[in-house]
Amino acid sequence: MLRIGVILGSTRPGRNGEQVAHWVLEHASRRTDATYELVDLLDYPLPHLDEPMPPAYGQYRNEHTKAWAAKIASFDGFVMVTPEYNHSTSGVLKNAIDYLFAEWNHKAFGIVSYGSVGGARAAEHLRLIGGELKLAAVRTNVALSLFTDFQDFSELAAGDRQAATLATMLDEVVAWSRALAPLRQAA
Repeated sequence: MLRIGVILGSTRPGRNGEQVAHWVLEHASRRTDATYELVDLLDYPLPHLDEPMPPAYGQYRNEHTKAWAAKIASFDGFVMVTPEYNHSTSGVLKNAIDYLFAEWNHKAFGIVSYGSVGGARAAEHLRLIGGELKLAAVRTNVALSLFTDFQDFSELAAGDRQAATLATMLDEVVAWSRALAPLRQAA
């Protein structure tokens, strides 16, 4: 059974991402093609990258890095839930991604973004970052607008159209994660 991590990419107090991640998990839990697990960055307090060796060497010194590496290595693919801050993803998500290299390789990921323009620019940045880490970004992106998919900019009210887009994105993440399995096994 494939394992897909739903990474909650914000640690900001009052974050909208928590309800978005739970919405993703609620829909994903109805599926039988993979198991889905929430990975909340609040549970992995990573200081600004503090490893002396580049992540590509895999020579992790710190216990927080080793725990993070073990968690990410346990998954076959990901859904990254990201806010858009200043036309990009959150600093905490970027930092968490930068800690590792091989643990990300040959896995698929989908993006659920949110912000004033649906987090589209954050999603585009994540696609570029993912490519450098040998992560395969699926085409479909759930882009939640603070103006139309939230009430009062704070309460998620995603409709059927967004749920259908999420289902398509999850289909792609599962299919691509399965297709990339031989590359993961060879590595």
